[in-house]
Amino acid sequence: MRQSVLVTGANGRLGSAVVDEFASHGIDVVAVDRTPLPTLTSAARFHHLEGNDVPGLVSAMQGCSGVVHLAAIPHPVEGKEEVVFGNNTGATFAALQAAVMAGITRVVIASSVSAYGTAWSAEPTTFDYVPVDEDHPMRNADPYGLSKEVDERTAEMFSRRAPMTVVALRFHWLATPEEQQERVRTQPEEGSADDLRVLWGYVDVRDAARACRLALEAAADQSLGFVPINIVAADVLAKRPLKQLLASHAPHVQVRAELDETAGGFSIDRAREVIGWEPQHSWRQ
Repeated sequence: MRQSVLVTGANGRLGSAVVDEFASHGIDVVAVDRTPLPTLTSAARFHHLEGNDVPGLVSAMQGCSGVVHLAAIPHPVEGKEEVVFGNNTGATFAALQAAVMAGITRVVIASSVSAYGTAWSAEPTTFDYVPVDEDHPMRNADPYGLSKEVDERTAEMFSRRAPMTVVALRFHWLATPEEQQERVRTQPEEGSADDLRVLWGYVDVRDAARACRLALEAAADQSLGFVPINIVAADVLAKRPLKQLLASHAPHVQVRAELDETAGGFSIDRAREVIGWEPQHSWRQ
């Protein structure tokens, strides 16, 4: 019997890639979005639902073995602050509540490295240390980053209340190969100081989609409870090495590990250890 997985936000940049990722591995997808999908693989069926429609989600989840929740406003400039925060946190609560009601015990949610608080803060902020691991403090001063922090706390609550694994994947900027090349091409030779906020990071959208599948598969083998995981490329999206970029733009940031010439600013050790993920794509290829 073929597996079925429900994907919310299936019409988004990552959502469409996740639908294709599961379908290419013989897994049926129940695709959920507030806007119709332009195309669907033969292994997917579509439900037109708002993100906070708990009864509709419960109905759509029947027969599914897992949920990948991606529905969200992707950054704070796409709406009023209260709308961004309310939409994102409400949709996450609804997806997890529906999963409990449908008897599903494996859920992946889209978190973000924005949850650390540096990406969208009103005043420029930096990380305390590199490589940034999942224990780095969160110091949010914007509605989007805060929504992701609250999403994680919500997920942690559900994992305590129900026998449920919730993996929160902290994605960096989801970029296509073309976007990666364009970003590097247009960047100043010394590296953009604005990108210090996010440590010149990114993740190929194909690698991000694969992380969603691997996280659900890992949860099938053992109960993981709640676990946040950085999903970031292994290198920086810049022409200069990270250690040179930091020396120029943020010499106060503590360097806790030896950085080779292509090292990225985020630790992905937990991704390797817990879900067996590491990036397969780089702008350098």
